[in-house]
Amino acid sequence: MTPATPAYAHASPSDRWTPDSIPGQSGRLVVVTGANSGIGYVTARELARRGAHVVLACRSQERGREALERLRTEAPGARAELRLVDLADLTSVRRFADDWSHDRLDLLVNNAGIAMVPFSRTADGFESQFGVNHLGTFALTGLLMPHLLASPDPRVVTVSSEGQRFARFDMGNLDAERGYRPLFTYIQSKRANLYFATELQRRADAAGLRLRSMAVAPGLTRSNVLTGGANSTRGRAYGALMRLLLRSAFRPTPEGAKTSLYAATVPDLPGGSYVVPDGPFQLRGEPVLRGEPVLRSRERAVQDADTAHRLWALSERLTGVLHPVPAQAPSRD
Repeated sequence: MTPATPAYAHASPSDRWTPDSIPGQSGRLVVVTGANSGIGYVTARELARRGAHVVLACRSQERGREALERLRTEAPGARAELRLVDLADLTSVRRFADDWSHDRLDLLVNNAGIAMVPFSRTADGFESQFGVNHLGTFALTGLLMPHLLASPDPRVVTVSSEGQRFARFDMGNLDAERGYRPLFTYIQSKRANLYFATELQRRADAAGLRLRSMAVAPGLTRSNVLTGGANSTRGRAYGALMRLLLRSAFRPTPEGAKTSLYAATVPDLPGGSYVVPDGPFQLRGEPVLRGEPVLRSRERAVQDADTAHRLWALSERLTGVLHPVPAQAPSRD
């Protein structure tokens, strides 16, 4: 892993990177999870606009089909398809990987997730936020790894959150073993995403693989993650409050997708990068300046190889998915 030395890079506003800076993506095979709405949809659309063949990996057939039709309208001539996967069900995750029919996979964008939902369990009995946000992502990446390694330049982008900075990561309460607090559990699952992305890069480096693993934080972004899914049953007062909050404090969705698009497309971005918005607490601002990423290289999770290693071992045991990228245990010197 080659982390950046500075915490941030700065430049004049005129030099800022935008989605218009994305190079041609023709011939690239891409999977974006949770691509039916929000950041995932924008990520899929922009990659398709530039020539990538994009697979919208969605949980709902109806919402996925609507997103596919919308994408083809907004990006005429786009090469895109819909495939179903539910990260809350490891059987569905395995089916998605087993049914992969292309000769390789060049880019996997682990975007799908849920946030601060009422307590529930996944099909496999895991607390839903930990189960979907981390374990489902971990399993899908591992099962698709043979297809990624068949690519000449494989890349995995995992969407974490600026909220992970405030997590008190408790290995003894990842699955709500000692009680459930929606916000605490959410930011802990997003910390797990960052641990996973950085540990994947360590293992790829140790195995001499070409794979590059990136993590991103989108910043405060308008999407339906706080109002859709399980959160849609919380009543009118909750819905009205969340809609007001989204309009007043959160950025438009295309702004939030910038970090994912940057991590997915910049040719010389080093593996292990953590791309974030440039601003207070990584909440707002431009994601990249002067053609270089705004990186947080000093995050605790980026440096904490021991916890990442232990989480990896636990995740393999819970999901039954063994990644073909083994690594030695981190040094405790």
